[in-house]
Amino acid sequence: MAIECSYYLEPVDTTDLPHRFLDAFAAILSHSNYAMVLDAACRVTTRCGRCTSTCPVYQASGDERDIPCMRSELLLKIYRRYFTPTGSIAARFGSAFTLDEAYINTLAEEVYRCTACRRCKLECPMGIDHGLITHLSRWVLSEVGIVPKALVVATREQLEGATHNTSAIPVAAMKDTCEFLEEDCAEEHSLKISFPIDQEGAEYVFFPAVSDYLLEPDTLMGNAAVMTATGGSWTIGTGFFDGINYGLFYSDRMLDRIVNSEADEVRRLGAKKILIGECGHASRSAYYFAHTFCGGKDAPEVVNFMEYTLKTLQDGRLNLKRGAIEERVTYHDPCNISRAGWIIEQPREILKHICADFVEMTPNRRENYCCGGGGGTVSIDEIREFRTMVGGATKAEQIRRTGAKYLVAPCANCKKQLREICEDHGLDEVSVVGLHDLVLKALIPPKHMIIEDSEAEDASLPEN
Repeated sequence: MAIECSYYLEPVDTTDLPHRFLDAFAAILSHSNYAMVLDAACRVTTRCGRCTSTCPVYQASGDERDIPCMRSELLLKIYRRYFTPTGSIAARFGSAFTLDEAYINTLAEEVYRCTACRRCKLECPMGIDHGLITHLSRWVLSEVGIVPKALVVATREQLEGATHNTSAIPVAAMKDTCEFLEEDCAEEHSLKISFPIDQEGAEYVFFPAVSDYLLEPDTLMGNAAVMTATGGSWTIGTGFFDGINYGLFYSDRMLDRIVNSEADEVRRLGAKKILIGECGHASRSAYYFAHTFCGGKDAPEVVNFMEYTLKTLQDGRLNLKRGAIEERVTYHDPCNISRAGWIIEQPREILKHICADFVEMTPNRRENYCCGGGGGTVSIDEIREFRTMVGGATKAEQIRRTGAKYLVAPCANCKKQLREICEDHGLDEVSVVGLHDLVLKALIPPKHMIIEDSEAEDASLPEN
């Protein structure tokens, strides 16, 4: 039989697929510590269904296959049968199930219905991380060629393509974009900003989601304005400038290679730290895995841009006008930076400073709902209807209840998903923006950034 999912990379080689799947599973278990996770899950899992009360996908679909513990059971069943003594004994007596292509197809379908938001872990009485088990399922599937084509094509370009980034932006185009943003900021905001390129010895090397260069000009101008205003030491590297890490969604092998590409660029430029832009999964993959894959204590320190902005605001190096944003503003917590409690209050402190009418979604912070496009599913356009009308239904109601004009989402994937949710749910009055879009509006610039009227006029004159 063929793999049925239309959004998978074609063709999928199904020759001896069950055996190849088990070989890949065995190799991963022998070269990682996932066996301990699965052993523990097999011993303590109760399939009590408590996770149904927290899963936004199940709450919208009502489909039993969207229950997190039922999804995890698909992989645990394989593990018990083929990798535990009990399973081996059962097989000798002919009472064990046999892995076949139909079962693998079911697994492939269902692990990509999950947004891997890990909200279910907060409710599980046994502490089982169903998002982690979903990730492992995806990794094993990827080793036999079953990966959504949107993810694998982008990752291949990032690691092996000519541009080394997921949006296939050449270095020359990235530089042109930075020059354009400098000019645009001068014209629109009368502010001088700069995007340093390949400056050796800087404190930070900047890695935004590379799609920001195409889609989020105000976010990038806000980033540059903060660094220019505070005298931050930073640069963008031409060797590697993409913070996106789709390995977090489907393969630890790819996760390792991409994080090391960031660390290698920092070392090439003689810098000290990785500065991640407004991207949840880019932040999480670097912050939590740089030490794992990039030299332990010798790995570069990872800083999220919102951390830098808040610190400079608190230190008095950054001046922002209180209450500068008069429209109602709400904030979406990206799962990858909030679920573990890392970045929660930092953006709120900034927003409460610059917003006259800031309101919270309910629930929020660690318990906030996923945008519905987590786990890389936002990149799979073929399942948009499922993403927005099922996976994103709960989030749409959260947004609607706030009555907000601006929805701040400091994550490239969340922004794409939330804009599509607003389109598909008729939330036309909501503008999805980055945090630094609003910081740019609230900035009280130092004198060296201000462009006088005469300078602006001179800049607008054509060259001879």
